[in-house]
Amino acid sequence: MKSARERMDIISAYREVGSYRGAAAISGTTPKTVKRVIARHESAGVAPAREPREHNYDTVTELVAERVEKTKGKITAKRLLPAARAAGYEGSARNFRRLVAARKALWRQDNHRGRRPAVWSPGEHLVIDWGVLGGLHVFCAVLAWCRVRFVRFADNERAETTLALLTECFDTLGGVPGVVLADRMGCLKGGVVANKVVPTGEYVRFAAHHGFRPDFCEAADPESKGIVENLVGYAKSDLMVPGSGGSGEPFTDLAAANVAAAVWCVEVNAAVHSQICAVPAERLIVERELLAPLPSLRASIGRVVTRKVDRLACVRFGSARYSVPVRFIGEHVRLHVEADRALSILAGPGEGELVAEHRLVAPGEASIHDDHYGGPRPAPRRMVRPRTEQEKAFCALGPTAEAFITGAAAAGNTRLGPELAELNTLAAAHGQRAFLDALARAVAFGRWRAADVRSILAAGTGTPQPTTAGDALVLELPRVPTRPLSDYTLGGPTLGGPTLGGPALGRPGATVTGRSS
Repeated sequence: MKSARERMDIISAYREVGSYRGAAAISGTTPKTVKRVIARHESAGVAPAREPREHNYDTVTELVAERVEKTKGKITAKRLLPAARAAGYEGSARNFRRLVAARKALWRQDNHRGRRPAVWSPGEHLVIDWGVLGGLHVFCAVLAWCRVRFVRFADNERAETTLALLTECFDTLGGVPGVVLADRMGCLKGGVVANKVVPTGEYVRFAAHHGFRPDFCEAADPESKGIVENLVGYAKSDLMVPGSGGSGEPFTDLAAANVAAAVWCVEVNAAVHSQICAVPAERLIVERELLAPLPSLRASIGRVVTRKVDRLACVRFGSARYSVPVRFIGEHVRLHVEADRALSILAGPGEGELVAEHRLVAPGEASIHDDHYGGPRPAPRRMVRPRTEQEKAFCALGPTAEAFITGAAAAGNTRLGPELAELNTLAAAHGQRAFLDALARAVAFGRWRAADVRSILAAGTGTPQPTTAGDALVLELPRVPTRPLSDYTLGGPTLGGPTLGGPALGRPGATVTGRSS
C-alpha cells in the first residue's frame, strides 16, 4: 500500500501531465496504480464499488438454489448438471461443481442440525451393531459410560447368533444394563409402524428374561449410535485388516478369530480411552455395581420344534435325519437349534433331558451316533437259507457248503441249483470227510462246478498243497580266498581249484537269500 506522501506525489504528477501513463512515468509506478489512487482521491477516500463479474453459470444459479433447498443439500452436481444443461448452461462441469458446492455451503449455514453430545449414565446403555469384512461378520458392543468394548466374530447375523453373542457379552460384563440400543437389525426387528420399531417376539422374551429394555436407533442416523459405529471401524482397521497400523491378520478360521478378538478386547480395555481419559476396565468395576444381576437360568435361544422318533430311532429336521437312543422310539422329543449350528434333542417334561447332540447337516444327509444303537453297524451279511430238499441236504454239510454256495452265486454259476443233486451224490459216494476236503479245495481255488469237485475227488490225496511264502531265509556263506583279475588273462594260471567262479561266489561275507517253504 502506498504511503500518504507517495499518493500525493502521484496526484500532483497526474494534475501536471493529465494522463495516467505520464504520471506513472514521473512517479515510478504503473498506470493502473495511478488510476486507482486518482479514483479514490476523487471519491473522498472511499474505494469505489467494484462491478460484479459475470459468470457463465449465472443463468442457472436460481435453479441450483431451488434444487439444493428441495433436496436438503443432498443432491450432487453430477445429478444436477443435465438439468442445468437443459436450462442453457454451457460451461464446464468443474465450474458447475463450484456453483453447487457454494450453494450447499450457504444452505448449511441456515439449516445446521445443531447436534448435542450424548450424556451417558452408569449402568444405563449398551450399544450393539454388526459389521462385515473379508467374509466374516463382526459383532461389536460398547458399554456407554465406561467405554468397555466387546468384539466377537460369526459366520452369520441371524437372530440366534446375535442373542447368543449378547448373552456372552453380559457374562463378560458381569451384569445386565438397563437399555440395549441397537440398529434396526432385520434379525431383531419384527416391523416398523409410524417410525416405531416393533421387536420380534423372541427378542422381547430374551429381554424380559434378562431384565433390560430393547431400544432402536433412528433410521439412517449413524450419529445416534456413533459410539458403536466408531468401534466397528476401529475393529476393522486394528483387528481385521493387516498392514493398517495394527497387528491384525486375515482370519480364515472362526475359532482363531474369536480367540484373537478376546485378546484384543483385553488389550484395548486396559488402555486409556481418549474420550474419557480413563481406563475402561477400571471404570467397569464402578459401573458393575449398577448393572442388574445375571439371570440364574440361561435363556432358550434358537428354534424349538417337536418331532416323533420313528422306527429307525431318528427324527427328521430340515429334510435330514438325526439319531436318538433306541429307547425313545415312538416318543415325542424337542429339537433345539443353537446359535453355533448345533442341534440339541431334549426329552421329558419341563426343561427336559438332553438325549442327543448333533451338528446340522445338509438336506438328505443323516447324522448317526453309533452309541445310540449299541455299537457300530455290522457289515451286511446275506444268510444262506435252504428251501428245497437238495439245498437242505447240501447245507447240512456245514459252513464249507455254505461258502461254496455263496462263492458260486457271486461267480455267476447259473447251473448251481441243478448241480446240487450231483454234489449230494458225490458226498454220499466218497464219504463226508473226503467230500468236504475236496469242497474246501474248490472254494480255495475258486472252482464252482460239480465237475471241478469230481476232478478233485478223482485226484485223491496226492495233489499238492500250496502254502503261502514264509520268512526270508538268510544263509551265511564261508569265506574263501580270492584271486586278482590279472590271473584270468591269457597265459595266466588255469581256472579251477577252490576259486572256481571266484569273484561271483568268493566275496567276503556274501549271502544267499531265499524263501522257506
